[in-house]
Amino acid sequence: MIEVAGVAKSFTVWNHGGAVIPVMRDACLTVRPGECVALTGASGSGKSTLMRMIWGNYRIDAGSVRVAGVEVAGAEPRTVIRLRRETMGYVSQFLRVVPRVPTLRVVAEPLLTLGVAPQTAEARAAGMLAAVNIPERLWALSPTTFSGGEQQRVNIARGFVHPWPVLLLDEPTASLDGANREAVLRLIEGAKARGAAILGIFHDEGARARVCDRAVDVRAFAPPAAA
Repeated sequence: MIEVAGVAKSFTVWNHGGAVIPVMRDACLTVRPGECVALTGASGSGKSTLMRMIWGNYRIDAGSVRVAGVEVAGAEPRTVIRLRRETMGYVSQFLRVVPRVPTLRVVAEPLLTLGVAPQTAEARAAGMLAAVNIPERLWALSPTTFSGGEQQRVNIARGFVHPWPVLLLDEPTASLDGANREAVLRLIEGAKARGAAILGIFHDEGARARVCDRAVDVRAFAPPAAA
């Protein structure tokens, strides 16, 4: 479902005279249906950069990124938007939503975009919010008023409300207590059981050991040091 082959990436640093800084070369990985793969490596080694290339936020300099048979690298924006809407879900570390929109609506929004009836979408959103232990009294409030841990759980509810065939997870258990961590791990296990291909960043070693089938160390894709 996810195929990364021969990918290279560099950044241009304009406040340093337009210097081109290579950050990755010959990155290769695959994630099959029903598999969870962890990206590992020290902070700054390129884990999030690789995830953003797969998500379609970062262009690549060379190689191929395919998700469910769709070439993401160089794709038209409408193609990437359709892929995100129908095929690829993403759980980031930080909640970014329009202020004053109720939490229930925030979680239901991906389903509404797919044409699911509002009553059905909100019922499924309610089930997901309950699964991640967000009290019902908070559902009518904007999640921008919530604590960091609550916002993260809203992100997770939104990311799992639709059975996307592909999931990208950026530290899904960070900042969660034991009970809420367990709830999220059960969601990941359920997604694997239904056949989702999952790629994630898990600094929580216990979570990684429990839900991930294997790990890919992105330091293997670092360009050679300049002489």
